[in-house]
Amino acid sequence: MLKVLMVGDIFGKPGRKAVKELIKTYRNQYELDFVIANGENAAGGNGITREIANELYNAQIDFITMGNHTWDKKEIFQFIDTDKKIIRPANYPPGTPGRGWAIVPLSNELKIGIINLSGRVFLPPLDCPFRVGERIVEEISKETHIIIVDFHAEATSEKIAMGWFMDGKVSAVVGTHTHVQTADERILPYGTGYITDVGMTGPHDSILGVKRDIVIQKFLTQLPARFETAQGVAQLNAILLEIDETTGKTMGLKRIQDYL
Repeated sequence: MLKVLMVGDIFGKPGRKAVKELIKTYRNQYELDFVIANGENAAGGNGITREIANELYNAQIDFITMGNHTWDKKEIFQFIDTDKKIIRPANYPPGTPGRGWAIVPLSNELKIGIINLSGRVFLPPLDCPFRVGERIVEEISKETHIIIVDFHAEATSEKIAMGWFMDGKVSAVVGTHTHVQTADERILPYGTGYITDVGMTGPHDSILGVKRDIVIQKFLTQLPARFETAQGVAQLNAILLEIDETTGKTMGLKRIQDYL
């Protein structure tokens, strides 16, 4: 049984601290084969840098997915084409830097396919994630049946629709972006593991990672505000997937919430 951990959106320094202190423990505790993390908020809540990507790799994150904040740190244009362990949403238009999917060899001669897609409801109107995702799955399936989809989307309806659309085609559809872990994890009828949102890895006593007072004042006044990463207790949200190595079906899944 292949054990894959998908870590929810890493937010700023508190999120990176949680990853550095907990992932190594999880690798031993759960006998993990592969760890994926969404890193689009890893640099102070917006984007990612080369230094921070390396920091996550050194913390035993095997692969990084992104989202609508992919381009917030301009230096990403310097490395996203050459770093083979990071992908951005695949439904950006043709010619966009970087890749939207990857096939990664594992140590036990298996391969894992990873796809990053962005939703279109309340987010930029990119290409259709359903049609783009289906085409990519057809391509990856020529090499492996083990496929994980990070669907970075706002609307729960769009995420649930993607889960049902991909049921039986991929190993798991894991939602990211909203930073609040949902309690609807399940294995769909044809073997696809699903959760609407895996949650956030970052400051616990915050509003989606941001200092509470700043966000509250923004709601009260409707004035522009510069968001700052909250401090204090850090949380790690993730989901553990147990995947049949032959069929690619998810046989078990477990939500993880941890604090430090």
